[in-house]
Amino acid sequence: MLHRNLFALAGLSLATGLATGAAAETDMPFALDWKFEGPSAPYFVAIDKGYFGDADLTVEVTAGQGSLDAIPKVATGAFPVGFADINSLIKFLDQNPGAPVTAVMMVYDKPPFAIVGRKSLGVETPKDLEGKVLGAPPPDGAWAQFPIFAAENDLDMDAITVEPVGFPTREPMLAEGKVASVTGFSFSSFLNLVRLGVPEDDISTILMADHGVDLYGNAIIVNTDFATENPEAVKGFLEAVAMGWKDAIADPAGATESLMERNPAADAELEERRLQLAIDANVVTDWTQANGFGGIDDDRMASAIEQMKLTYEFQNEPDASLYFSDAYLPDGGFALE
Repeated sequence: MLHRNLFALAGLSLATGLATGAAAETDMPFALDWKFEGPSAPYFVAIDKGYFGDADLTVEVTAGQGSLDAIPKVATGAFPVGFADINSLIKFLDQNPGAPVTAVMMVYDKPPFAIVGRKSLGVETPKDLEGKVLGAPPPDGAWAQFPIFAAENDLDMDAITVEPVGFPTREPMLAEGKVASVTGFSFSSFLNLVRLGVPEDDISTILMADHGVDLYGNAIIVNTDFATENPEAVKGFLEAVAMGWKDAIADPAGATESLMERNPAADAELEERRLQLAIDANVVTDWTQANGFGGIDDDRMASAIEQMKLTYEFQNEPDASLYFSDAYLPDGGFALE
């Protein structure tokens, strides 16, 4: 467990070191959850089009190593803002009471947690998993939510053979037929299989959010000490992020160009498709179109916490107000069109 004094010192460092004079720009290094791939393009668009600069912010984006990677970075003050799975954040705050970190903008209204299978291997619906082999990397965010998915769909876990696999071997094992399905992020596993030569019409994507799982996905998180000292900077950051996503939705190809400048070794066509998949399945949803981008539904969050209790034993009474704040969002969220 991280020591509270560490958080206090980190917060002091943020308040004194990152906040600059009114006439100068504020440094807001941003910790991503993963590599520079399609879904990270909107943040580079916000840099290239000057949206962060217009808010007097200097933003440098740093790649991450997983859904929870940014949480300790932000909590300890190494970064004022990051991008992380809110479910991992909830557990972190339960295990580290008082840590100065919270989510302030929901990006993946529908989480990309998915079961990706091969139709030719008999996997198209949740019940098809029974009697089959499921490949799952132990640290995988989607695998962490699988027990909730299984409970909501009345799956017999004893009838599913779970094969622990590594991230690099997950899709190759499915492509070779060594497993019938895998857990993963929908937009990543699908395209990785396509790249390995699996016909698209043979790939089934079972999105957990479409099958009873109420959890939210990745959100912008902030160090609360920094946010208290720099509320306008946080508001400006979120507005710039929203504008970056809005532009990416309108012009995915243009957004991918911004990504390619940071990751020239990437496959532009593949990353544009990955971005489009994230837009269609995770960002532009019925809820965000009706209620705006960035916020959450309180009733759904309450249901998500109850579902988390199926697989996680809280050390403290859950308090949704600790996990998400809309204080830095405009009323009604941001429009994406």
